[in-house]
Amino acid sequence: MVESILLSATPIATFEGTQPLTQASGFFFERDGRLFLVTSRHVVIDEPSHHSPDRLEIELHTDPGNIAATVGFSIPLYRNGTATWRQGMDSAGGIDVAVVEIERPALPESAVFRCFGPQQLLAAGDVVEVGTPVLILGFPLGFRDGLHHIPVVRHAVVASSFGLRFQGQGHFLTDGRTHRGSSGSPVIMRSGQSDGTHRDLPWKLLGVHSARLDMGGRELGEDEALGLNCTWYADILMTLTQA
Repeated sequence: MVESILLSATPIATFEGTQPLTQASGFFFERDGRLFLVTSRHVVIDEPSHHSPDRLEIELHTDPGNIAATVGFSIPLYRNGTATWRQGMDSAGGIDVAVVEIERPALPESAVFRCFGPQQLLAAGDVVEVGTPVLILGFPLGFRDGLHHIPVVRHAVVASSFGLRFQGQGHFLTDGRTHRGSSGSPVIMRSGQSDGTHRDLPWKLLGVHSARLDMGGRELGEDEALGLNCTWYADILMTLTQA
């Protein structure tokens, strides 16, 4: 079997009916026995670009002895005209994170995946310094290990003061190379726990990667892109997954 962290993320394809639209990344989060798919809010709806899919499709591994065995699993985004996803707001406006609850009985009995949970979120007093190495786990441009259907990781570092809301928004910055399709990726760092508490998934979930950050005043012909990215703080998941 592969490392457990590689089974926590899944590629997302968005559809309107049978028409494929975009590709993105997502990951699993479990709380009080309930299972959620986490991704960026703009993956499920993006008003400026008129992006409005009606379902998502993810991939699930189905054989613990054969990591190459997978099956597609469709998740409706509307039921009786009502959105099935949850999104968050704060004093600065919308938060680019969305969760969709997955009905466990609908999953294949042999589905193999790993879930982040409240125990992977930072605790009070945890310190993340500027320059701390992090990983962005996902499917940039839809790229993956096409045989084994597992994600790739990109290396980045924390590029703004962690814990502060960058420019008043509920996110912090990372410095790393990212691409379209990475939206919704978990941003993680190794857990310092050595007592076995996080033995199955020894990682800390810092946030949800949203998009590359650019400057409005950048001269396209003269200045390179900054290479900075917005990551929304993961503690929003405790609000979005409340019963």
